Amino acid sequence: MADVIIPASVSRNLADKIYDKRKHAALEVQGIVMQLLAAEDHGKISAVIKLLTMDFVYSPQLYHRQGGLTGLSAVTVGLTQSRAGVYLEQIIPPVLNSFSDQDSMVRYHACEALYNIAKVVRGDLIVFFNQIFDALCKLSADSASNVQNAAHILDKLLKDIATDSDQFSIEEFIPLLRERMNVLNPFVRQFLVGWITVLDSVPDIDMLGFLPDFLDGLFNMLSDSSHEIRQQADSALYEFLQEIKSSPINEFVKLGGDQLVTYYADILGAILPCISDKEEKIRVVARETNEELRAIRADPAEGFDVKAILSIATRQLSNELEATRIEALHWIDTLLTRHRTEVISFLDKIFVTLLKALSDPSDDVVVLVLNLHACIAREEPNFRHLVVFLVHNFRTEPSLLEKRGVLIIRRLCVLLDAERVYRELSTILEGEAELDFASMMVQVLNLILLTSSELAELRLLIKKSLLNATGENLFVSLYASWCHSPIATISLCLLAQEYQHVSYVIQSLEEEDMNVKFFVQLDKLIHLLETPIFAYLRLQLLEPGKYTWLLKSLYGLLMLLPQRSEAFMILQTRLKTVPSYTFNGEQLRQTSSENPYSQIVPITEDGDGSRVRGKAQNGINFALRLQQFEQMQRQHRMHSKSESLLQTRSSTSSNFSQEAQRSEGPRWPSTVPDISCSSSTSSRGSP
Repeated sequence: MADVIIPASVSRNLADKIYDKRKHAALEVQGIVMQLLAAEDHGKISAVIKLLTMDFVYSPQLYHRQGGLTGLSAVTVGLTQSRAGVYLEQIIPPVLNSFSDQDSMVRYHACEALYNIAKVVRGDLIVFFNQIFDALCKLSADSASNVQNAAHILDKLLKDIATDSDQFSIEEFIPLLRERMNVLNPFVRQFLVGWITVLDSVPDIDMLGFLPDFLDGLFNMLSDSSHEIRQQADSALYEFLQEIKSSPINEFVKLGGDQLVTYYADILGAILPCISDKEEKIRVVARETNEELRAIRADPAEGFDVKAILSIATRQLSNELEATRIEALHWIDTLLTRHRTEVISFLDKIFVTLLKALSDPSDDVVVLVLNLHACIAREEPNFRHLVVFLVHNFRTEPSLLEKRGVLIIRRLCVLLDAERVYRELSTILEGEAELDFASMMVQVLNLILLTSSELAELRLLIKKSLLNATGENLFVSLYASWCHSPIATISLCLLAQEYQHVSYVIQSLEEEDMNVKFFVQLDKLIHLLETPIFAYLRLQLLEPGKYTWLLKSLYGLLMLLPQRSEAFMILQTRLKTVPSYTFNGEQLRQTSSENPYSQIVPITEDGDGSRVRGKAQNGINFALRLQQFEQMQRQHRMHSKSESLLQTRSSTSSNFSQEAQRSEGPRWPSTVPDISCSSSTSSRGSP
């Protein structure tokens, strides 16, 4: 029937590829509809709409679809505002369906058609508001700029219609808005903020009452990479409380209080990045809000999600801006203080991240991370766990030990008790398989022990190792790992005033032990002997008769140093200040280098041999300590030889390969024996 109503020529032009022909045909359709309306022939009007929908809008042909959309808008215009509402159920669905068409020009014509329809029907369109809003939300991020522009024009008209209509239902709209607020596309975010702002400006619409439904989405927009979106979100928040606040976000948290408990994680996730924002206003607001959040005490039973907030804070430890990382650490500390049990239960989720944070370029961040580690390590299993993984990180990341090792160890000694830390580290390093790492680690620990003010009490305890059972036990504990480094061992014994043992350790050294690293460490020790830490030792040199082993030890070190080195000159100058003293035969016999610990009865500085004899039996077994040192050094020598052999073989193999590649002669004949076999045969001799 509609075919009869609409002439064939009109139908043909409505599907023409030329826009002007389609437009002219649509005007003819409009005239036909106006005639049918005047005749009150509603059946034929519906037939025309159905024809335009089925044969044109839903056609696989591109220009048919474009012409059909233009025709539907022409029908609406022909019906006029007073009568068009009756047919909207037929007209609107095919137009909305075209919003998702694969062709951008069809989407553009759909926007144009709906715009013309909306201008006619105005408030009657509210029935389809949520459907239109959803379609426009998607078109706002359309890949085609002409479609985006058309959608923007339609959006402005829809805002006017919604704000003027008393049929608009905010209750029905809010669930859709809440669902869309988590979208990350910047164009969609602008679209959503625009609607929130417009609806909030309508006196009869109470957007503030629905604030919790979209508040977290607005907060998330504050951390958007787009400055424009951040400003729009901040302005929207500001408008909600313009009469009572100087900082919108801050006041939201104040007003919301416990009612916002379930949104804490989302709010925090949006606030933390803003703490480092380039805009001062945003930074100030973010910091104030952050403090307000932290001041609110909530319980997990009330919906406070410790795991979610902990996850947000931990994730921000990788933020490129220091201020954000610092605030994230403050949050973890707050959670640990208030909800220790819950945080410890999630320890496996954050422990590795906290360890990695020790490599942070900021000292302030590292100190805060160490405070957290120390707080976690109050229980013995966690303490052991921390030290083991810390040593592992030092081993696998040498730069961490080099750049942060001193800071990390000193801070842990303050927070967790220096003796406890050093004993645990020594226990781990004693059995360390990577000998080079163990030696390096012990050297770092030894330097900290001899120089750090935080370890003054630990040094005092070691000095009393001959008189105090605790000091004696500590000395033996440290000695086991200090054996990885000859100079560290000598330093420990000098600190403990075990001068006779120092002399025997020096005499036990072999040529292979005295490499470049050895002399670098020895140079550092000689300079340390001139510091206040070893003032007691220098004063003991005033009594050479009483401290014979000290004098012999220092001369032993002097003999190891190159004569023209700075360290040699320093130590030589110091020894020249020792008062002249003539040693008697007994002293010479007791300081002989032969058969250490076998025939000689060790004497103390005051010459009480019987006291030390008892000490050797019931206290420190120095003969066993010397064996321990020598055994460890043999392992290091064997390791050094193996490393040298591997390097030699690798170098030889590389040189051989290069020579072979450069050679232009014939290949080796297959009868030539394998080089390794030939070498093996020659080493065993001829049969």
